[in-house]
Amino acid sequence: MTDWTETELSALRRAYASGTTRVSYDGKSVDYGSAEDLLARIRTIERAIAGVGRPLPVAGLASFSRGDR
Repeated sequence: MTDWTETELSALRRAYASGTTRVSYDGKSVDYGSAEDLLARIRTIERAIAGVGRPLPVAGLASFSRGDR
């Protein structure tokens, strides 16, 4: 998996907000095919940074019985 940076995410957001599909950051330039492609990339990076997609921990179910019923 690629490690994305906040610099890249910020550049993508600025490009999307300005209506362009060409993004430049850290001496790199990328042309996206459409605004939808750019937005999909933004969402992918946001999910990765937030940790979505990691397996959730397994939780058990606790129960008890009072014994008189």
